[in-house]
Amino acid sequence: MVSLDNTLQIKQTANILLNPAEFNFTVVDNPAELRDTIYALNEKNNKARMIAGYCWDWDSKKDPQANDIEFPEFDFSHQWNLANDGMKWIISKDSVKEIGCIHTSQGLELEHVGVIVGKDLIVRDNKVITNFRERSSMDKSMSGTVGLHNRNPQEAYELADKLIKNTYRTLFTRGIKSCYVYFVDEETREYFRERLNF
Repeated sequence: MVSLDNTLQIKQTANILLNPAEFNFTVVDNPAELRDTIYALNEKNNKARMIAGYCWDWDSKKDPQANDIEFPEFDFSHQWNLANDGMKWIISKDSVKEIGCIHTSQGLELEHVGVIVGKDLIVRDNKVITNFRERSSMDKSMSGTVGLHNRNPQEAYELADKLIKNTYRTLFTRGIKSCYVYFVDEETREYFRERLNF
């Protein structure tokens, strides 16, 4: 999906805008809207799920009663996918109520996906900026980045930038038919809205 590469500023492509004829990419205003949309789409054949960037700690791994990703102002409170489901979380009964991450969704495809983008990827003045310090310290894919940053900040930034952008590219493309996205950051939300080609 070359237009998505351009929008995420992974690389410049001829297709600058996202094209709904190629892929239904919808930016939503809040996480409750995202959840309700995915729940409704899932009723047809159990092929819609929520996933997110790894910006929230996995508290429910130690405390099964804890919720991991919460937006109280939107009455949104969910857990990461259950550890004992592994890669099967995507087809497990009631897993639509859980949120998957890059490690459990990579290589799997759904019909519809709802993605929550944390503060590790924001846009300022039309520039996509990544910040590895906004990722959860529990995210193993970022292990070593802090140490590398102490030795070589530029190399650490370039490595983390590539990893974070490609993580979201992967999450956005898990749905074959559609992707609904909630960006925690408002300016980022508007940047992606402006690039929808209607």
